[in-house]
Amino acid sequence: MARIVIVGAGITGLALAFRLRQARPDFDITLLEAATRPGGAIWTEQQEGFRFEIGPNGFLDSKPTTLQLCRDLGLGDELIAASEASRKNRFLLLDGRLQKLPRGPFSLLATRLLSASGKLALLAEPFRKHPKEHKDESVAAFFRRRLGREAADVLGDALVTGIHGGDPELLSMQAAFPRMAAMEREHGSVFRGYFRAAKQQRLEAKAKGEPPPQPGRMWSFRGGLRTLIEALHDRVQPACGVNVRRIERHERDWLVRGEGNDTWPADAVVLACPAYRQAEIVADFDAPLATEISIIPFNRIAVVALGYRAGDIPVAPEGFGFIAPQRTRRDLLGVQWCSAIFPERAPAGFVLWRALCGGWHRGEVVDWDDDRLLAAVREQLRLAQGVTAAPAFHRIVRWPQAIPQYHLGHGERVRKIEQMAANHAGLFLTGNSYHGVALNDCTEQATILAGKIAGFFASGPSGR
Repeated sequence: MARIVIVGAGITGLALAFRLRQARPDFDITLLEAATRPGGAIWTEQQEGFRFEIGPNGFLDSKPTTLQLCRDLGLGDELIAASEASRKNRFLLLDGRLQKLPRGPFSLLATRLLSASGKLALLAEPFRKHPKEHKDESVAAFFRRRLGREAADVLGDALVTGIHGGDPELLSMQAAFPRMAAMEREHGSVFRGYFRAAKQQRLEAKAKGEPPPQPGRMWSFRGGLRTLIEALHDRVQPACGVNVRRIERHERDWLVRGEGNDTWPADAVVLACPAYRQAEIVADFDAPLATEISIIPFNRIAVVALGYRAGDIPVAPEGFGFIAPQRTRRDLLGVQWCSAIFPERAPAGFVLWRALCGGWHRGEVVDWDDDRLLAAVREQLRLAQGVTAAPAFHRIVRWPQAIPQYHLGHGERVRKIEQMAANHAGLFLTGNSYHGVALNDCTEQATILAGKIAGFFASGPSGR
């Protein structure tokens, strides 16, 4: 019986353990988690009738792996889709007021976020030459080259802020937004690639007798994302409150060491914890590998959940929320109108919002005390939405190491890390530090890695 120890019971570790047990019930799988609960940043809290997420607010259906995982867990009936208004209405806080973000290529031409010359630069995108060699470049450089400077300053910044909370001048386009980079590489144009992909999706839906897809819909559960975490917990039974200190390679197997005399022998070890923890665990075993892993930086985020009486909101918003671009250096990155996105997140007569603060350029905000942070958020809400009343409820959650930042050179660094890890048969590295920061990316990587591990043991002793 193959013994596999997985370190880290975030969504990647949980999904991996579940998929492995599905594929190979004969595997002996041990899942270890340092925290007192599984899920990592994914968790739903409920206080005073408000149900709010302390990490991701949901997941998109742009990749099938998370929805399929939910159905395989028997959670299909618990899924809820985000409101139609939240899919259509997203805003940018620019020049002191909320301005609607365009939803697609055609709406870009009608937006007030860009000048006439900025829109002309967009129209020219399909006719711009593309490089013969696609080298790593920043998100900002890619947007300037393909879509023009205005689009880079406004739309590129908004995209990066909303997903990564990072700096578009530092983030790698190929690592952070690989699908968009691939559109240029494969079709010579982002717009051309977008339209061809949309056409292909419509044709596939028609062939199946299904309605045309609605791109980028967000999903969650009636009870919040902890529903997924708790279902996985029940299936794979992780050991929580276990701190792994290091791993050791013996002649034909591994030894995972925890605190005190706790040890776990293994034929394969998977590190599914954040990169900074992986670096600590492998430091004694392979110092050069630990150094490469430790270079991956993380930003800092504070989540401020706010419950307001509906009567204290001048205009009830219908939509997803708004983003404050990083270049404006505001005291928040954006606000999500949670009870407008998913129903029943607030008691009757109240609304629930979440402000996200910090990010790459304003990490110091996370260190502010509660009173100062809450006052800063309230001031931004007064400016953006005219809200002057005090919230009836608030809760602040700080993430000192929140979202990994895929800076320039990230792709090459990941390839180097994976090559170095491959020198140690039975060692696997995964998690959102490498191939995508979103929940969808994690479940996709878990599915892929489960197949690799099954193949590793199927190769027999000679393969190991």
